[in-house]
Amino acid sequence: MKCHSYNVFFEIIGNKTRLKIIELLMKEKLSVTEICSKLDEEQSMISHNLKKLSECHFLEAEKKGKQRIYSLNKDTILPLMQLVGKHVSKYCCNECPIKGAKK
Repeated sequence: MKCHSYNVFFEIIGNKTRLKIIELLMKEKLSVTEICSKLDEEQSMISHNLKKLSECHFLEAEKKGKQRIYSLNKDTILPLMQLVGKHVSKYCCNECPIKGAKK
């Protein structure tokens, strides 16, 4: 794997808005509208960040009528974020900001 691939990966999760989206999607599947509401952000900003997350296959999207319902990639990203949450809660702080990440 090339170093550039790692840079892209960590750039994706290094963005605060994208990390907040990931944290939300660890708990439940959500539409763009629901994500905007929970984060109190403009739809254009959330859509831009969802596009970035989707390009690197962090997300899965299913169509439900005219909406897309987003969830985390269950094969790689969800287990990875659970592992990160376990590490953070053990070594980086007393309370893990990604609730439910311990396993």
